[in-house]
Amino acid sequence: MISPRITRLILTSFRSYLRLDLAVDAGMVALTGQNGAGKTNVLEALSLLTQGKGLRRAELEDMASEEGDGSFAVAVEAEGALGPVYLGTGIEGPDQGPRKYRIDRQPVSSAAAFADHLRLVWLTPSMDGLFAGSAGERRRFLDRLVLAVDAGHGTRVNALERALRARNRLLEEPNADQRWLDAAEHEIADLAIAVAASRADTVRRLAGLIEEEIDPASPFPYARIALDGAIENAVLDEPAVAVEERYRQILRDGRPRDRAAGRTLEGPHLTDLLVVHGPKGIAAERSSTGEQKALLLGLVLAHAGLVARLAGMAPIMLLDEVAAHLDPSRRAALYQKLKTFGAQVWLSGADPTAFETIADCATVLKVTPGRVDR
Repeated sequence: MISPRITRLILTSFRSYLRLDLAVDAGMVALTGQNGAGKTNVLEALSLLTQGKGLRRAELEDMASEEGDGSFAVAVEAEGALGPVYLGTGIEGPDQGPRKYRIDRQPVSSAAAFADHLRLVWLTPSMDGLFAGSAGERRRFLDRLVLAVDAGHGTRVNALERALRARNRLLEEPNADQRWLDAAEHEIADLAIAVAASRADTVRRLAGLIEEEIDPASPFPYARIALDGAIENAVLDEPAVAVEERYRQILRDGRPRDRAAGRTLEGPHLTDLLVVHGPKGIAAERSSTGEQKALLLGLVLAHAGLVARLAGMAPIMLLDEVAAHLDPSRRAALYQKLKTFGAQVWLSGADPTAFETIADCATVLKVTPGRVDR
């Protein structure tokens, strides 16, 4: 299995870094420093090497350094799946157009092109409340899982959201043209089936991999996962064209109800990810806080394994403040699993003692405002 690695990170006017040029030569990189020093900023920069808004889901203009001109750039040199590669992204200023992407300094249309060279998965403290949070949060988490194995998924999800908004605007018009509504619903149904199929396939494969690798002795409990979405479940058993036509009819028949509600009341934009604590057989949100954190970490690790299996490359893992939430035995088990997996891992934590046991195989870096030093 190929294990892509970032060997150099260059930041220009990104968050707290006016300029950072960081070379790394290890499979594990640990960032340590006080809260607010800029550890998560480094991980966020790396997370921009995939589609979406990164691990903080921030607006682009908020990523630019307050001391700069409103532009920023993130670039890496990496040993990618296809060999050495230079990847870059950023904005040229708040009023200078959309985000730009480059591979070997040549422009490409989106970050989806980066997926040929490397994949990324991450876990952040903000995800700790995932199981007890809203269905929307779990759906975004689900789509991030899918995106790591299907680089085109994000584009389809965004297109579906735009099409749904367009239909809602049409429904608000007192005398909406039925032909326009028919066309909008045709597009929505086509996109909805594609989104649902990718989600259903990813969850099915991930559930199967988790089942294969159940280890009763593991400190990370296994999860049982499923989708609460009529279309996602239907596309696993029925021809896609039949499901698409049925959903198109649901949209057509539901126009009065959706007009009154001001939104579309059925479809994959409302799907939820259901997670059960496998060993206990209870819904994840009913588990203790510690159990939920361990369950989520186990799920992310299993997903990384799925990405490696399907993409043929181990994903680079970004684990923000993950060690701080683990007791010593779970922390040791995590480090051992990461070493065995073989992917490059970037970890962060305020307590440097959390990384003492991996000092022999990791590059441990000290982060202070605007600086990263060995």
